Amino acid sequence: MDFSTALRAERLVAIIRGKDPEASFRTVMALVEAGIPLVEVSLSGIDALKVIERARAELGDSAWLGAGTVVTEEDAQRASEAGANLIVTPGLGPGFLASVRQGLPTLAGVLTPTEVCAAAGAEATALKIFPAASMGGPAYLKALRAPFPDLPFVPVGGVGVVEAAEYLQLGAVAVGVGSPLIGDAADGGDLGELRKRAAEFKAVCA
Repeated sequence: MDFSTALRAERLVAIIRGKDPEASFRTVMALVEAGIPLVEVSLSGIDALKVIERARAELGDSAWLGAGTVVTEEDAQRASEAGANLIVTPGLGPGFLASVRQGLPTLAGVLTPTEVCAAAGAEATALKIFPAASMGGPAYLKALRAPFPDLPFVPVGGVGVVEAAEYLQLGAVAVGVGSPLIGDAADGGDLGELRKRAAEFKAVCA
């Protein structure tokens, strides 16, 4: 299954940005075990590349394991070497272009119509509307989809369970969810509570 197909099937990308590498790794594994197979580990987390390497070794080649906050060409290269087979960027900088050149599925950060055009023209796999909540939330997605009805939008930033349902109803192919799903799990928090939140998001995104 390619990333576009997986994204449309699962409709949820979990975003981990942890302060504790061991807890971040356990969070990746708990999410996958809970039935959330699209997981992004942000490079802004502590020892994120080592977390990706370790998770890749545990999960095998078939899992979708992303590197997030990819900004530079070096970020893209190191993420690929660590085993990431999905790249997530905050914008359309050198990291995005390098990821596309490497042939990696890329969830590219966009906000304006101009950025949407640029990302689509550069063959981004999907378009991450970021920061979604602070720029108008579901209403902004609805406005963007008017001129771009066929593009694969993934709102990210401030997406709780209620917002996830709204975005999906308005035509988002998926949502990206960080702290409303992860909570403090990647900093050493309760994995049982993480699994409860995962079940809530899974139900909305089913």
